[in-house]
Amino acid sequence: MSTPSASTRPTPEHIFNTLNAYQQSAALKAAIELDVFTAIDEGKQSAEEIAPFTKAAPRGVRILCDFLVIHGFLRKEHDQYRLTVESGLFLSRKSSAYMGTLVGFLVNDRHLQNFSNLAEAVRRGGTADTRGDHHKPDETLWVSFARSMAPITVPSANYIAHLLDAAKGEAWQVLDIAAGHGMYGITLAKNNPNARVTALDWPAVLEVAKENAQKAGVSARYSVRPGSAFETELGEGYDFVLLTNIFHHFDRQACGQLMKRVLAALKPGGKAVTLEFIPNEDRVTPPTAAAFSLIMLAGTDAGDAYTLAEYEAMFQEAGFRNTTLYQVPEMPQQILISEK
Repeated sequence: MSTPSASTRPTPEHIFNTLNAYQQSAALKAAIELDVFTAIDEGKQSAEEIAPFTKAAPRGVRILCDFLVIHGFLRKEHDQYRLTVESGLFLSRKSSAYMGTLVGFLVNDRHLQNFSNLAEAVRRGGTADTRGDHHKPDETLWVSFARSMAPITVPSANYIAHLLDAAKGEAWQVLDIAAGHGMYGITLAKNNPNARVTALDWPAVLEVAKENAQKAGVSARYSVRPGSAFETELGEGYDFVLLTNIFHHFDRQACGQLMKRVLAALKPGGKAVTLEFIPNEDRVTPPTAAAFSLIMLAGTDAGDAYTLAEYEAMFQEAGFRNTTLYQVPEMPQQILISEK
């Protein structure tokens, strides 16, 4: 656990637990890779029963599962392990909301290396990685993202479709910038049979988006535009431009330049839809959104988690009339809708 014990005197417990916190990531990653949560969901509830399912040693399973109990991912009754509501919903392959694929991106070697060099990133004011300029193609990293992160988009993608009233079925032209897995644009197309979506990203990444569009049954209304969001011709006349999790990779100047391009691509009255981690003005609350700045320090040359005031200023300078903030229900991200 990462919180200090109740005491009237300071203790080193909080420091000790925080320095050991990497063990929690490693344990959860191992449990997902071994399919421990699915095993328990299948009725294998003791270490001896789970071991054959996971092709692991009973002793290893017992110690791992006990650790997961300590950190709230499992429950234990005598020698029997049970899923929590959270782990049953998100970590068992039997669930339609399974999110175990997240380990492929969130704890990949590239990110771990960046954080192992965090002191150097702090000294520089940007990542120690030579690949921190995200204007440049980095298809290995972003194909990993596209293959891994689609499941966590569901709440945000559905909420965007709700905010835009996709179910009305109006004829839409949608541009999805830095589409990745493509699920935001694909979700709009699924909810609106008259929406046509153009996805922009690096070529290899778009192959993943096309696969997902095919699986979703919207490939006839889904086209791709390979290249850079800052250089490739975007087209024009779009009703909506989706900008999901892109601004935090760049400095304010680059973000403003991109929004000027977006403004030109939208038809009159069109809207830019931004999904981001947006901290409060104090930059320390809410915790998940505020802490996202450190991820950008570790992994990018100049990225950041921007406040609402900073986004409003950037978007107004780019020529947008107004920007409205919406909180994604039960998720740590916010949506900004900006009108041309």
